[in-house]
This record gives sequence, C-alpha cells and structure tokens, in this order.
Amino acid sequence: MRTKRKISLTIDEDIYSAIESLSKNHKIAKSQLAQEAFRLWIKKETEALMAKGYEEMYKEDKALAELTFEAQREVLK
Repeated sequence: MRTKRKISLTIDEDIYSAIESLSKNHKIAKSQLAQEAFRLWIKKETEALMAKGYEEMYKEDKALAELTFEAQREVLK
C-alpha cells in the first residue's frame, strides 16, 4: 500500500505561475505535476550516477587490461 506524505515548498513566483497554468490547462493537480518533476529529477540523477560509475569501471578495467597485456607480453618474450 502506497502512502502519501505532505510537504511544503517555497518557490519563485514565475515557477508557481507556470505550474498553476499547466495544472489548469492539463487538468492535473499541482501535486501530481510536482511528483512527476521529482521523479524525472531522481531518474536524471540516478542515470548520471550510473554513468559516472561506468566511467570509473571503464578506467579500472582499462588499467587492468593494460597491466595484463604487458604481463602477457613479458611472458611471451
């Protein structure tokens, strides 16, 4: 069962006006718009962290491959 929590936000007037307009035009509750915005932000941050992790793994794998290649070269001499 999903539970909901209430939060209070302070935002700039221009953002509030845009949210108010979107809410009315699309007949969507402001809280639903906020939830979707938070979900998108969380997804973006998660993807950025994953990309950073993959980059670090690539660097580690590349260094290990270079070390292994050099060791193999020494063995084959």
